[in-house]
Amino acid sequence: KKDKHRRITSSVLKNYFVVYKPFLRFLGTFLLSYFLLVCTYQKYLDNYDNNKFEVDGMTQIVAQQTKDILLFFNYDARIIDDTSESGIQFIFKKRAIARIIEGCNGVAIIILFSSFILSFSGKFKITILYILLGGLLLHVLNLLRIAILCVLLYYYPNEEPLLHRVLFPLFIYSSVFLLWIIWIRKFSIYATTSSAKS
Repeated sequence: KKDKHRRITSSVLKNYFVVYKPFLRFLGTFLLSYFLLVCTYQKYLDNYDNNKFEVDGMTQIVAQQTKDILLFFNYDARIIDDTSESGIQFIFKKRAIARIIEGCNGVAIIILFSSFILSFSGKFKITILYILLGGLLLHVLNLLRIAILCVLLYYYPNEEPLLHRVLFPLFIYSSVFLLWIIWIRKFSIYATTSSAKS
């Protein structure tokens, strides 16, 4: 009876892994790549932990490039270091309109995007190229998001909860989702398999 029970249990587990193998492979790859990318990014941020008022380099780049976008469109914009906390004050038309912190630089979104693409990886070169170009596009969209948000906050300060916490996060996450869908349908290993079958 015990041997029979073991054989049945073993058979059930084997069938389980066969049926759910694609999902388990996706989940394992996603969690591993996300963990490694987050750890790498955290190690980078640790370089700035000695001085809690020092802003990391990526956040400085995002603040500077956002300011440059607004200056290109002839808006009065400048940035100054925030001495009270680790961040950068964004001055729009001589009014402190926003504070750019590490969470605004878009790296966490790019890590999430990249981990998903690696989980559904296709050919090596295409996968890496898609991650690089997709990450660059998300970076540009994030700059536009912050720039437009600063303009809207100047004219509609009472709408800050809706703009900052709902509409603009929805915009950036929708962009990530769209890039994921394009990848799965056009370039991933599953897209290649589907094409081969048809």
